[in-house]
Amino acid sequence: MELTVSGKKQKVEVSESVFDRDYSEALVHQVVTSYLATGRAGTKAQKNRSAVSGGGAKPWKQKGTGRARAGTSRSPIWVGGGRTFAAQPRDFTKKINTKMYRAAMKTILSELARTERLVVVADLDVKNGKTKEAIDLLSKHGVTTGCLVSTEPSDNLMRATNNIPYVFVTNALGLDPVSLVYADKVVMTVDAVKQVEEWLS
Repeated sequence: MELTVSGKKQKVEVSESVFDRDYSEALVHQVVTSYLATGRAGTKAQKNRSAVSGGGAKPWKQKGTGRARAGTSRSPIWVGGGRTFAAQPRDFTKKINTKMYRAAMKTILSELARTERLVVVADLDVKNGKTKEAIDLLSKHGVTTGCLVSTEPSDNLMRATNNIPYVFVTNALGLDPVSLVYADKVVMTVDAVKQVEEWLS
């Protein structure tokens, strides 16, 4: 299989197993869901009646006061009491094995190539790190919401795209399924394509 390099009379030979796989919506959905869930902190925590301080002594005797019986001043119905159903830290991780993850990445890349949303370029060169240069580069390839992928993004490229919303810059081995799925277009250098191919083969 061959991918055409944008703006040049050049083609890049790539593996069909990586860039020409059948699309599996179920697999992609499972991997994207897992990726997003794993990113959740799960650190929310509240105190129940046993965790709040105080409340060791019975507030008043059981009978004869005319008031409702009470065993602790840290009951959930008291001010300063514990929470009835207190939230506890939890792990949202959904386990996905390496084979499934790589298969999903191949599926997504194949779909991007099939729908012409994968743009291969010779390089992502931005000379002075100016935002205008990055905008011109993106406009040249018709990118509004996208992902720029290089083997090692230069400081100038990072600086130039820093103030452009919905544009994500990463190295080839830092690609993730969510960035690929949500990108309008993915622009990859020839070297990045080869590196991704080697990683997923």
